Amino acid sequence: MSKSKIYKFIAVALLLIFLGGVAIYTTRSNRHQAIIKTTIAHKLGLVDNKWNVDQASGEYQMLSPTFVIDGIYKSMEGPKSSDYVRISANSDLVYLTGFHVKAYDAKTMARVSNDYICHTNVDFNDVNYYSHFGLEDRIGKQYPRMTSLSHGLEDFIFPTGYGVPMRGSDLLYVTTQSLNHNHKNPNLHVKHKVSIEYTTKPLKPLLSRTAFIMLPYDKYDPYKSPIDPGTDFCIPVETDNHSYDDGTGGKLSGHWVIPPGKNIYRSDVGNQLQITDSLRLHAAAIHVHPFATSISLMDKTTKTSIFTSDIENHNDRVGLKKVGQFLSENGIWLFKDRQYELVLTVDNTSNEDQDMMGSAFLFFYDDELEQNINKKSGD
Repeated sequence: MSKSKIYKFIAVALLLIFLGGVAIYTTRSNRHQAIIKTTIAHKLGLVDNKWNVDQASGEYQMLSPTFVIDGIYKSMEGPKSSDYVRISANSDLVYLTGFHVKAYDAKTMARVSNDYICHTNVDFNDVNYYSHFGLEDRIGKQYPRMTSLSHGLEDFIFPTGYGVPMRGSDLLYVTTQSLNHNHKNPNLHVKHKVSIEYTTKPLKPLLSRTAFIMLPYDKYDPYKSPIDPGTDFCIPVETDNHSYDDGTGGKLSGHWVIPPGKNIYRSDVGNQLQITDSLRLHAAAIHVHPFATSISLMDKTTKTSIFTSDIENHNDRVGLKKVGQFLSENGIWLFKDRQYELVLTVDNTSNEDQDMMGSAFLFFYDDELEQNINKKSGD
């Protein structure tokens, strides 16, 4: 075969690969397109692709790579990046006491609106974590997410005297994602600064449990409109993610569609709380999407509210202005022999369907963990 034919063959092959890639890309969801574009931009060095770390005493700061916001990115759709965090070089115990995230213009490093912050997740290795404290029976009981900041709740500090203990040399995995609900043709380069506050001073230890609303849907026809969207069934945003088995062959979704207007959504969270006797709740960080108006943890047995997070939406644009949090030094007791549920109220003031989630990252005083810590320090 002549060189000219070889070159033509290579050119045709490359063209077919390119066209195939374009075809695949155009069929992907907005979220997957953002992943592809961000990966290409970072791999080719078209924008800054590195995390920058500033580790001062008592606060671990990390500045994200650049996120290119070039269109509308609703909740959980925007460009994102992840990195590992090691609070200190040694294995001495530290207590995490607060989490923060801020958005900056990547070119000028001026602060920009929190409307460009979707969420910041903090995950941990539950095998290493619980094994170190002699709590192997907790491994694999729930997704190992310590907490999450999100649009409307960009700062979260535990009550005075409380913190999440961990070895300073253990790894955390931080993911931060961008957001844009309102600007249709932007050309923005944004960075997120994530901060984790900690202390070496012994505090009352907290354990985290995540509770979130899961609604049933028809697994055979998941996108069929339910008769009553507030109580019976939901339409999932998608079935590949945030979809769960209900234990009886049915399917549940933690990310669903809300129609225009007001609705109330409820979900039993007893299995998620995993209360074996009693637990004392001291803090809760809330994650919801725009058009949520409140979320409450309810004691169904006594028909009383444990706490309610009031949620304020922007009046002039889509987005969350403020999401209330729960903080208490005294704490509130929850008991094994009672039933608990999350209740979410929404008011979709737009003229189209929107997506919704309702989650609470709950922090309880951990008596067993404190005993094990004291035992280790006394050895």
